Amino acid sequence: MSNPMTQCAIAGIGQTEFSTNSGRSELRVACDAILAALDDAGLEARDIDGIVTYTIDNNDEVSLMRALGIEDLKYSVRLPMGGGGSAMTLHHACAAVASGAASTVVIWRAMNERSEYRFGQPKDTPSGSRISDMTYTIWGIPYGLQFPGACSALGFQRYMAKYGVTNADLGHIVVQQRAYAATNPLARFYQRPITLDDHQNSKWIADPVLRLFDCCQESDGGVALIVTSRERARDLKGQHVRILGSAASIPYNVEPLTPYYTEDPMIMQQSVNSARRVFEAAGVGPKDIDVALLYDAFTPEVVHQLEAYGFCGDGEACDFVKSGACAIDGELPLNTNGGLISEAYIHGLNMVTEGVRQLRGVASNQREGAELVLFSSGNGAVILARD
Repeated sequence: MSNPMTQCAIAGIGQTEFSTNSGRSELRVACDAILAALDDAGLEARDIDGIVTYTIDNNDEVSLMRALGIEDLKYSVRLPMGGGGSAMTLHHACAAVASGAASTVVIWRAMNERSEYRFGQPKDTPSGSRISDMTYTIWGIPYGLQFPGACSALGFQRYMAKYGVTNADLGHIVVQQRAYAATNPLARFYQRPITLDDHQNSKWIADPVLRLFDCCQESDGGVALIVTSRERARDLKGQHVRILGSAASIPYNVEPLTPYYTEDPMIMQQSVNSARRVFEAAGVGPKDIDVALLYDAFTPEVVHQLEAYGFCGDGEACDFVKSGACAIDGELPLNTNGGLISEAYIHGLNMVTEGVRQLRGVASNQREGAELVLFSSGNGAVILARD
């Protein structure tokens, strides 16, 4: 008997432009992205009966319903872990469709995280939706852990010491992703490639791990996806892609960006768990993946996920990228839109639209014959396939 969780599809995708100033409210940004996704699928707002997003989004579900004209929701969920929950949204959307809880689910993320507020600035209060499940960070502020990059950098120093990795090694990841962004008209860094020297001359953000170019952008913009059954998607306007497998993992004592309390802080345990589950659900393995889209708020996250998903061995990720394996003609094209570092930081959801474009054959940096795409956001994963 087939797994009903694998009988779902992304029927439409939509996004706004990515910028440092959208010039409109976050609610309008969300609506613009969702309307674009509905148009791509050939649906209307009244067709939506389920919505899914994740924490650190300031748009209220009821306000969104009113603005769009959604008449009645049968299913609504807001997931934890910030951007780490972006892949989990697809897992939950599939669960809703497979169980009959909803038939047409919209997933969204929309924020003015540059023009309205500086997303990476320290916050001294646990109240307010903008920090939500990140309230634990207030305990580190007196000791210098004042922004997400510092948390990521602290956890990665042990890895660097064990494997002899330097910041210059991380620079190869950035140079490769900037090369993709330079040929992607949707990217904030379109036509702006960099060299390793450029990377090494960018200022320190968290010495000795992160330079400026190792960090994602603060971006304004929105992204939306429409999830429904494969059967229904075949009758819709858009060129749909199948969700071949999805998974989620929130291990005990794992907080976003802080693996300090886990058994082994040199591995990303949530990604190890998600990898095992998503490959089992999809019936494929690492060697079958044509394009990998890995959440890259900071370069160390790419390192951890390359190893967690078995694309290379422990301690080998930087050499794997340096070898050219992640170029468009390499063994595993990686973050072909430029990633969150070089396209835009829409908390991972723009990686999913890139995956859909790869499978539709219309990506700016197209992998010829791409059949399977993996997206990982740390706490979840999804494998997309041509149907």
